[in-house]
Amino acid sequence: METSVVRQRLRETLERAKKRAADRRSQNDAAAREYAAFLEHVAIPLVRQLAGALKADGYAFTVFTPSSTVKLMSDRRAEDFIEILLDTTGDAPRIIGHVSRLRGRNIVETEQPIAGGAPGAVSEQDVLDFLLKELEGFVER
Repeated sequence: METSVVRQRLRETLERAKKRAADRRSQNDAAAREYAAFLEHVAIPLVRQLAGALKADGYAFTVFTPSSTVKLMSDRRAEDFIEILLDTTGDAPRIIGHVSRLRGRNIVETEQPIAGGAPGAVSEQDVLDFLLKELEGFVER
């Protein structure tokens, strides 16, 4: 194959990669803005409300809001928690739920998108459904 053809195809590939990276950064920035509003108006108030209801029923949970996440953690064991965060590592940004449970001496962690995970498409009902489903494992003991 001629060197000029190889070089031309290489240039095209490099330009495509740069454009895709720029598009992805732009998409992630927009998703981060939507996610910040989602945290402030939906996730954090709902998790706080749920923590209050759990405490009223005798289950001690505390809400933490570290940078860009909300975490509902058991007061009995720090390894038991549910966290909502924005994942920008894939092709498209998505809101995921990260769950950690202590089982015997093992910590079992899972992650899954919440209702498809697209920022702007996750509703308050989706978050509540996710939290209630995951809480079953913590309160069944």
